[in-house]
Amino acid sequence: MTPRNFAAALLVAGLTSHSVLAAPTAQPPSPAGPATRLIDRNGPTGIVAVVNGDVISRADVDNRRRLFALSSGQPMSQDVLDRLTPQVIQQLIEERLRLQEIQRRKISVSDNDIAAAITEVEGRNNMPAGVLRRKLSADGVGFRTLVDQIRVQIGWSRVLRQVASANLEISEADVADQERIQKALVGQPEYRVAEIFVPVKVASLSAEALRFAETVIQQLRAGAPFPVVAAQFSQSQTALQGGDLGWVDKSRLDPAVLRVVQEMPPGAVSNPIRVPGGYSIVTLRAKREIGRDPATMLKVRQVFYPFSARLDPNAPTDQQKKQLLDAKRLSESAHGCAAMEAASKTTGSDKPADPGDIRLEGVAIPALRAVLGGLANTPEKASQPLVAEDGIAVIMVCSREEKNLGVSTHAEIAEKLVNERVELASRQLQRELDRKAVIDQRS
Repeated sequence: MTPRNFAAALLVAGLTSHSVLAAPTAQPPSPAGPATRLIDRNGPTGIVAVVNGDVISRADVDNRRRLFALSSGQPMSQDVLDRLTPQVIQQLIEERLRLQEIQRRKISVSDNDIAAAITEVEGRNNMPAGVLRRKLSADGVGFRTLVDQIRVQIGWSRVLRQVASANLEISEADVADQERIQKALVGQPEYRVAEIFVPVKVASLSAEALRFAETVIQQLRAGAPFPVVAAQFSQSQTALQGGDLGWVDKSRLDPAVLRVVQEMPPGAVSNPIRVPGGYSIVTLRAKREIGRDPATMLKVRQVFYPFSARLDPNAPTDQQKKQLLDAKRLSESAHGCAAMEAASKTTGSDKPADPGDIRLEGVAIPALRAVLGGLANTPEKASQPLVAEDGIAVIMVCSREEKNLGVSTHAEIAEKLVNERVELASRQLQRELDRKAVIDQRS
């Protein structure tokens, strides 16, 4: 079994600017650990750190700080940005070490790989193609910063596949063991958790990491999206999934994290939790009992007729009237999901015909849940046109299946085992890169 493409789960990632790479340093790596020297505080070079000869500039740090302010959607004072700076520098150093390892192993990341990841970013954030580039440009962040960050994330995931390849063959016995454990735990609590992991590499940086974690929590509680912040700042491999750990039982959580999660209401964000290697910030998304989570799962096709301007219900434009007529024709004539897919290609909309499997009970809008519930009783019958401010949708339920989501499938168990082994490989390799690194850093 091969590991999943971790980069495919990218959310809007932390973006670091494209820095100039200096010639390799002539000083040999220290076998005992990172060799750190302070560069002149008032030097004119604009250099914050040199990592094995590669430069991290003040512009790099500013880009990362500025991006956090932009993506979090929260106004930030200079004081808050300054408090982010030490940890931002440490993260940029870690990324530079990862990039060097990618290059040493001659791992290539193609333009097509990056384009696919950016398309995934836009899709997961409901952005039409090309919007992300324009948004970054409007906010004064060069698109190259996103490209460089994604290149490192994809390349690092490939490094880990190389390093952990012998460990990633999940056997039938491995899965069977987990299935037995799952059966023994039926009725026990299970938690849907997301995390942001802030590493503490040396004891002297613990207070600095704690201040950073507290600043991140402040922004999360003010409304910054947890997946976006995790993708930027978490140093766990789960950052590529917006920090999502999936459903985990108590045996898979650090005891300190478990104590907090057991008391948290869904949606809450924890205080910093000291765990081995650093601090963890967690949010609880949901709770359930293992083996007991009945759900109605729907496969759906949708056709969306976009409006060229925002709808004024009292004065619809000619284009909006035409879109409504087209939607009504489809609603009356479509027979089967193949017809819906064909119609979706003619509307000029970026919305996919297949939005993915939908859990009926999880649809947040009551009116839409009621529509889907009715359609589920008459599969392959199109809905009436559903009008919104930006366009009109026609929906069809292709199939309905009653499932127990509290029981993990064979594939889900295998994927979880792979993710755990990759995370272990990531931390071990990062420690090795840190130990060998020669780092010149400003005070």
